[in-house]
Amino acid sequence: MDKITRCITHDGAVMAAAIDSTETVFTAQKIHNTSPVATAALGRLLSATSIMGAMLKNPKATLNLQVAGDGELGLVTAVANAKGHVKGYVSNPNCPTEYYENGHINVGKAVGHGTLNVMRDEGAGEPYIGRVPLLSGEIAEDIASYYATSEQIPTVCALGVLIDKKGMVLASGGVLLQMLPGAFESDIDRIEENLKSVPSVTQMLADGLTPVQMAEKFLKGYEVDVLDEYEVGYYCNCNRQKIENIVTGMSKEELEDIVKNQGELQAECHFCNKKYVFTKEELQKIIDTK
Repeated sequence: MDKITRCITHDGAVMAAAIDSTETVFTAQKIHNTSPVATAALGRLLSATSIMGAMLKNPKATLNLQVAGDGELGLVTAVANAKGHVKGYVSNPNCPTEYYENGHINVGKAVGHGTLNVMRDEGAGEPYIGRVPLLSGEIAEDIASYYATSEQIPTVCALGVLIDKKGMVLASGGVLLQMLPGAFESDIDRIEENLKSVPSVTQMLADGLTPVQMAEKFLKGYEVDVLDEYEVGYYCNCNRQKIENIVTGMSKEELEDIVKNQGELQAECHFCNKKYVFTKEELQKIIDTK
C-alpha cells in the first residue's frame, strides 16, 4: 500500500506531510482508463486529498475536493476519509493531452478557469464548505491558495505524477508544508530558500526517496520529528444497500416510469464503476412501500 508520513520541526515551527501515492493513482487510472492529462490531474488531486483527509481530527469525518474548471477535463473530484483512504473520478477521462515546451503535461489548460471547492463533513452538523478561484489549474498552487485564503495558513504544496511514453503511471506523490503559529519570519525565509533547491516530487520518487525523506528535503536545516505514518490506498465504500437507499428516495412516479419504460434500473458508481442492477420485481417492492 501507499504511505503518508507527517513530520514536524523540533521547534514546532513547520509541519510537513508527504505521500507516495503511486499505487493509488495507478489504481485510479486502471479503473477510469484515463488519458495522460486526466491521470495527471486526478492523480494530483487524489494525493492532496489523501494528505488533507489524514489531517482530519474526527475519525468519522470526510473531505471532498472538487476542481471545477471550464476546460475540456470537466469536473475532477476526490473524496478522502480520516485515514487518508481516497477515491475519485474525472468527468472527461478521455480529455486530449497537450504539453508545455519542456515536455510536461499542461494540466492547467485541460482544467481551465473555475474554482476549487472544499467540503469538510465532520459527521455531525452542517458541513464546512470553502471555495476559492483557481490560480493556475495545476492543482498544487490551487491547494496552497485555498489554505492561505480560506484558513489563513501559509502553505506550500507540491504534487506530481510521473507518466511513461505509453501513458502509464510510474510514480505519484506530494508534499504539503504549513507554517504553524510558532513560526517566525526567519522560518519563512528558510523554507523559501529551501524551495529553490528542492527537486520535483516526481524526481524525488524516481530517485527512490520515501515520504519522510521528501519532507526532509523541504525542511533542510531543521531537526525533524516524525508524528505518524499511515498506510493509504484507493478505497471505494459503495455497496448495494447505499444504492438501494438512493433508489428508495426516488418518487413513486419516477420508479413506475422506469418499470414501465425500462423494466429494470442500472446504477453505476462514479468512483469505482461498479454496476448495481435492480430488477422489475425489486423495483415493484420499493414502489409498494410508498
